Amino acid sequence: MAEDTEELAGEREEPKKKKGKNMLLIIIIAAAVLAGGAGAFFFLARAGDGKEQKKESHEEAKIEEGVMVALDPFVVNLSDNNGNRFLKVTMQLEVAGPAVMEKAKNKTPQLRDAVITLLTSRTSDSLVSPEGKLQLKDEVNIMANQILGNNSVKNVYLTDFVMQ
Repeated sequence: MAEDTEELAGEREEPKKKKGKNMLLIIIIAAAVLAGGAGAFFFLARAGDGKEQKKESHEEAKIEEGVMVALDPFVVNLSDNNGNRFLKVTMQLEVAGPAVMEKAKNKTPQLRDAVITLLTSRTSDSLVSPEGKLQLKDEVNIMANQILGNNSVKNVYLTDFVMQ
């Protein structure tokens, strides 16, 4: 009889162990599924954000692209003491867009006059150094923006620069 009670007790403990193992297995599987779902959600959410950011940056690049306006070469006397120095410079202006390009073409005489006035006021010593060229570009940019409107000219490029 004692053996029967021990067998019955043993049989009762086995289903409890099986239930505990099954429950633990279910909890582990559920946690893995939840973790995988959360990971997939964040991964897909980031992939969507990247596409939107790429579209926005591409659209900004289109907006920020400038249009080049070439000016005819300038040949001027520099204001050196001996008066024997000449400068030949060709410039291109990077403007904000096609509308500004048309405005620049219409205002070419005003732009050329401003650049010639600026160039003839310089000496060869002030234009020889890289800093002098950068200062010249900045001043041309400021003058062109005064003529064409604020923020119309993005940059000035010296495409030819010969001093004699």
